[in-house]
Amino acid sequence: MKAELLRDLTREELEEKVSELGRKLFTLRFQVATHQQDNTAALPATRRDIARAKTILRQRERESESELSDYAD
Repeated sequence: MKAELLRDLTREELEEKVSELGRKLFTLRFQVATHQQDNTAALPATRRDIARAKTILRQRERESESELSDYAD
């Protein structure tokens, strides 16, 4: 998933996307282990999607923290 698309999502939608991708990664691991999934490249791709979503969430947290500290000064 492209970062541009993730940036358009709200915080709640991003958290849901991370949860959804985590479930997908879980099932992919089992499918690869039981030879039901031939596309082993889906595992690292899904992990990267999770990392992208978490990175965007963290960036937003840091932005809001810096805005709060600006008001405190």
